Amino acid sequence: MTFEPYDIVVVGAGHAGAEAAAAAARLGCRVMLVTQMLDTICQMSCNPAMGGVAKGQIVREIDALGGWSGIVTDRSAIQFRMLNRSKGPAMWSPRAQCDRMLFSLNWRQVLESLPGLSLWQDEVVGLKRDGKAVCGVVTRMGHTIPAKAVILTSGTFLNGTIYIGEESWQGGRVGEAPAVGLSDELRAAGFEVQRLKTGTPVRVDGRTIDFSKLQEQPGDSRPAKFSFTDTAPLTEQRSCYIANTNLRTHDILRTGFSRSPMFTGRIRGRGPRYCPSIEDKIDRFADKDHHQLFVEPEGWHSQSYYLNGFSSSLPIEVQLAALHSIEGFEQAAIFKPGYAIEYDYFPPTQLFFTLETKQVENLYFAGQVNGTTGYEEAACQGLMAGINAAQKVRGKDPLVLGRSQAYIGVLIDDLVTKGVDEPYRMFTSRAEYRILLRQDNADQRLTPLSHAIGLADDARMRRVEEKQRQVAQLSQMVEETFVVPSEANGWLEEHGSAVLNQRVRLSTLLLRPELSLVQLGQLAQSVGEAMAVLPEDVIQEVETSIKYQRYIEKEQEVAGRIQKFEDISLPPDVDYYALTALSYECREKLNRYRPSTIGQASRISGVSPADVSVLLLAFAR
Repeated sequence: MTFEPYDIVVVGAGHAGAEAAAAAARLGCRVMLVTQMLDTICQMSCNPAMGGVAKGQIVREIDALGGWSGIVTDRSAIQFRMLNRSKGPAMWSPRAQCDRMLFSLNWRQVLESLPGLSLWQDEVVGLKRDGKAVCGVVTRMGHTIPAKAVILTSGTFLNGTIYIGEESWQGGRVGEAPAVGLSDELRAAGFEVQRLKTGTPVRVDGRTIDFSKLQEQPGDSRPAKFSFTDTAPLTEQRSCYIANTNLRTHDILRTGFSRSPMFTGRIRGRGPRYCPSIEDKIDRFADKDHHQLFVEPEGWHSQSYYLNGFSSSLPIEVQLAALHSIEGFEQAAIFKPGYAIEYDYFPPTQLFFTLETKQVENLYFAGQVNGTTGYEEAACQGLMAGINAAQKVRGKDPLVLGRSQAYIGVLIDDLVTKGVDEPYRMFTSRAEYRILLRQDNADQRLTPLSHAIGLADDARMRRVEEKQRQVAQLSQMVEETFVVPSEANGWLEEHGSAVLNQRVRLSTLLLRPELSLVQLGQLAQSVGEAMAVLPEDVIQEVETSIKYQRYIEKEQEVAGRIQKFEDISLPPDVDYYALTALSYECREKLNRYRPSTIGQASRISGVSPADVSVLLLAFAR
């Protein structure tokens, strides 16, 4: 079989590969998506959920940019919750429990519906190069697929090894073969290759769980959604549940430590510190008498439950005995045991901000091959790699997001500038501009950028413009409406708020933490009537903008000052060792990482403020 040349070949159809292929195709490129199994496109290998703290912000950003993860999640959701409601709006994070089989099916339907996007079931085992640039791929079946650019999104499949107790075998997921050959070829091409580890817990038969002994965790009474488009919110939901381990559980788990691949040193790759296995938890936190577990349904009609927090690579008999010691799981049967997987990744300091590799032109990496973990982190990388590969193929400028523009910008900057030594997960604490990067304003931040390059369509842009008009109109009304003591004090006393001595603007009252804009609509009838016909997100946007105006302005000011460093480019071939005014550690780091700008150089560990001053003197002109 002979393949015609493609603009872009995407290797792997997980969350990164699907977003990459969809974005490139919608930007007008001829795209081939190659995957080992068409039936497992975007499979939720771990927990059947999208979003969560910081991750939910990423999904909304993907959607605002014209990606598909938010839409597919809304179409596949079985529960929705907005996390951290008790905290400020910068911390609010949407999360949806999904039907894992429906999620994969919905993604496949999206990909099959896109003009210019072809699918091929095969394994990519090598790359074709023309000098220093990639020009195609070679498959296990012996086919060559020519391409102007290649995006590698192989996830945990690169030389993947699965561990359960003392047993181990090669695999990318249980029951699926690993991807062999690519790592060795790229190592020979000059890439650094290292190993990481992740894991997954048992899947439990829900018919054998006593839910009466568990704490029910229902979805929100008024569920929101991820996409800024007109996807339908949930009208019915499935509950999750909370369980707890106990001291007997911990004692049983300890009996398997001598056969644990983690504790015996058979697994050498580092795992995610923030999401340790259950055996790692009881070893590191020996003083704890219990650990919380989340019991999550895997679909509308499935009896399979994911036991979040019980990730393990211990022998199956130890996993099962420990499970039976947990209240509510005394008779539990399992569909699939927990296991660990070790895999190759490429330290992401070998990438440009576009996610193109420095060693091989027109080759892009996205997802877990860059050392990240999580569907959301992978999906946003795939989206950006797809956009930038398409932009380069079309002779257009790249799209690079800054740290003050998006969580996606924070993630890529962290990867490219700092690298990883453990699986990277996004947290709100990683973003220094959290007030600016809220989940509710992702459309206003990012849709205009995406619309300018042709990815976000006109309908999306019109929604943003209408939202901005409504926000401006309501903000003006709140600012121009006054309340007087004689009319307001009785109402304020009823709501536990201090009385007035003189008339004040409604916006001034809104600064009081105990009062919301919806409540103040009861006090100011004209404002209440205006809000009655406005979407909830518009009202929330106005309230947040007024309540946090000083903080927003401060972050904008700081971002503006720092931006000047991002605008000062560093030559790609400069010999930093010749700049003797720099500290020796700085010279070593700059020669190794080759930052693109002084701003990026300033975030590299070992580069001091004094070093930045030297760089400014040398290159600011």
